[in-house]
Amino acid sequence: MPDVVQSYGIFSLVPPVVAIVLAIITRNVILSLFLGVLAGYAIMEQSLVGTLAETVRGLGGLLEKGWVLKTLTFAVFVGSIIELITRSGGVQGFVDFLQKRRRLITTKRRAELLPFFIGLAIFIESSITSLIAGTVARPLTDRFGTSREKLAYICDSTAAPVCTMFPLNAWGALLLGLIGAQIDAGVITGEPLPLLAKALAFNFYAFFSVLLVLYTIVRGIDFPAYTRVDDDTFTLPEGKGDLWALVVPIASLLLLVFLFLFITGGGDPLQGSGSTSVFAAVLGSVVVSSLYYLWRGSMHAGEILPAIFRGAKTMLPIAGILLFAFAIGDVTVKMGTGAYMAHFAHAILHPALLPAGIFLLSALIAFATGTSWGTFSIMMPIAVTMAAGAGAEGAAILPLAIAAVISGGVFGDHASPISDTTIIAAMAAGCDLIAHVRTQLPWALLAAFFALGMFLLGGYLAL
Repeated sequence: MPDVVQSYGIFSLVPPVVAIVLAIITRNVILSLFLGVLAGYAIMEQSLVGTLAETVRGLGGLLEKGWVLKTLTFAVFVGSIIELITRSGGVQGFVDFLQKRRRLITTKRRAELLPFFIGLAIFIESSITSLIAGTVARPLTDRFGTSREKLAYICDSTAAPVCTMFPLNAWGALLLGLIGAQIDAGVITGEPLPLLAKALAFNFYAFFSVLLVLYTIVRGIDFPAYTRVDDDTFTLPEGKGDLWALVVPIASLLLLVFLFLFITGGGDPLQGSGSTSVFAAVLGSVVVSSLYYLWRGSMHAGEILPAIFRGAKTMLPIAGILLFAFAIGDVTVKMGTGAYMAHFAHAILHPALLPAGIFLLSALIAFATGTSWGTFSIMMPIAVTMAAGAGAEGAAILPLAIAAVISGGVFGDHASPISDTTIIAAMAAGCDLIAHVRTQLPWALLAAFFALGMFLLGGYLAL
């Protein structure tokens, strides 16, 4: 069980609650996150000077961490790739290929199915999935009248959920490591990979999340359009464009991610560094794309560098949001928010209710902290220990308990406005963040309701 003595108790809930409530009320995410961070340090320091000093020290400490800088750089240079693809005629070439040459995208439904299938096909990294799906589909969904909010929902709901359904990625590496640690500690026996494989069959939230996206597309369900889309939002070059101007950046990005996962993992992609890989891949993609455009004559040398900086500039607000999202996550760790929320479950849940209880608790932690990975790290040891302590029923409950952590963590992260995956999905779709959260939440809650029912049923059937 977590050490709740070091927790600030109920006061540890103040920072995420302040940030989430203010973000919804004010629609100013950076200010809301900043005030949440300040509230946390104010509780810990009990003085104005100490609060300000620790806030500055906390932000500075984050910027000293390699993975934070790499993630922020990735977010900024995503804008460069989008700008290069647009200005080189790549998006226009793709639109022309689908609509005119192949007549593949001729209806609103088909335009919405495009990001859906991209999300299913690309599951190596949730941020890259959202980036590619949003960038490629946005001109087409705009043309057929799909709201940016619905596009953001499609991108978000086929990113992290799909990454946990097919975990041949850093998500899988983390989960295997957490399960393996419990085996090494003697809490359970077996091998991590078979245990994870069994658990993924019960990853109910991911299944229902993807199915509901498909349902909204097939049934033609529209989302409210809060984000204003100007006619010149996407200014595409005249003519047919160049399909390869889009293929080269995206293909190089994907190939380089796999390459650097292989390199940083010492030959094992599952052990590779996700932050290093996406950082190196996005920079490499900018270089490869620029060289291709020069070779093809799609852009002149004097156009490429300004386009790179112009695209990067558009993503600076997103980088700011990510930085403060990381900061409030850091504050919740220091205050023991996750430990405070988790320590009650061990004593109050009947074995049959364990999967459902673990799902709900994981969801609350992920929503409050904005991180599914942090939730996995907090809840997996607790869930495995609780299942192992269930006696003879423990072996049957264990896969459900592991799956409940995964599903709950993804749901809470999916619904949270302070989650980096939520932020990136809104960014990729060109959608206002709070509008995305408001329109996605009912569908996320519906998927969670179905998942909760399945965990309740599974818990009773397993005994």
